Amino acid sequence: MTTTPLTVAVLGPGGVGGLIGALLARAGHRVVCLAGESTAAVLRRDGLHVESARFGEFTVAVEADTLLRQPVDALFVTVKQTALESALDRVPAGVLGGAAVVPLLNGLDHLAVLRGRRPATRVVAGTIRVEATRTAPGRIRHGSPFADVQLAGPADDLAEALRGAGLGATLRSDETSMLWEKLAFLAPFALLTTRYRTDAGTVRSDLRPELVAVVEEITGVARAAGTAVTAEDVLAFFDRSPHAMKSSMQRDAEAGRPLELDAIGGAVLRAAAAHGIAAPATARLVADVAHGTGREV
Repeated sequence: MTTTPLTVAVLGPGGVGGLIGALLARAGHRVVCLAGESTAAVLRRDGLHVESARFGEFTVAVEADTLLRQPVDALFVTVKQTALESALDRVPAGVLGGAAVVPLLNGLDHLAVLRGRRPATRVVAGTIRVEATRTAPGRIRHGSPFADVQLAGPADDLAEALRGAGLGATLRSDETSMLWEKLAFLAPFALLTTRYRTDAGTVRSDLRPELVAVVEEITGVARAAGTAVTAEDVLAFFDRSPHAMKSSMQRDAEAGRPLELDAIGGAVLRAAAAHGIAAPATARLVADVAHGTGREV
C-alpha cells in the first residue's frame, strides 16, 4: 500500500463506486462520496456498509457532499452512462485541480465526453470487472469472486492504493484493447441476460449457440478496431463466471430504471458500422431489449 494516504472522490457511490470507496476508506485513504443530498446525508450518518464473500462484511465512515469543494488526488467516475452529463456538474472544473479522473463506466463513448469537459491528459481510461449492487443508499452487496480494475495510463500510485485495499489493479499501455476486452464480455452478458431475464449460467448452457454467435460478432469488431480479443478468451471467462451472476443492465430492467443499452449495445453497433462489419445477432438483441420483448428462458 502507498505510504501516503490519498484523497479520493467517488462520483456516484453505487455498487461499483461504493465498493471502491469503502475499500479505500478501510485501507486508510480519505474518501469523499459525491451524490444527491438524500444519499449524501445517509452516507454522512451511516457510512458505507459492504457485504462480500471476498472482502467480508464491514462498515466504514466516509465523507459525503453534493459538490466537490476541495482538490483531490483522484476522482473515480462511477455513475451510469445515462447520468454522466448531469453528474459532472457535481465536480466544478476549477476545484478538481490536477486530479486523475478515472471513469469506470460501461462502453466506449464516455471517454470523449469526459475529455471534452475536463483536461484530456488527466482522464485515465479504466475498466472494472465486478458484480456489485447498491441495495439501498450506502449499502453495497459484492457478489462476484473477482473485483479487478485496469487503468490505461500513468497511475502507479493509484494502482498501488487499489491493490493495498484488496482490489486487483493492473496498468495497461493499450487503452483500446483494454476497453474492448471488457466490452466483448459485457455486451453479450448484458444483452442476453436482459433479453432472456436469466443468469450467466443459463446463458452459457441453454443459450450457448446464440452466445457464441454474438461473441464472435463482437470480437470480430474488436479485432477490426485494432485489438487481439478472441472469442475463445471471452467464452472462457464467461464459463468461469458464477452461475447465478446477473448483469447490471438486467437489474436495471427489473427495477424499471433507464438502461445503458446505447452505451453497451449501441457502442458495438456503431463500431461495427464504422468498420463495415455485419452484426445481425447483436443488432437483433439490441432491438429486442429496446422494445422490451425480453422473455424468460
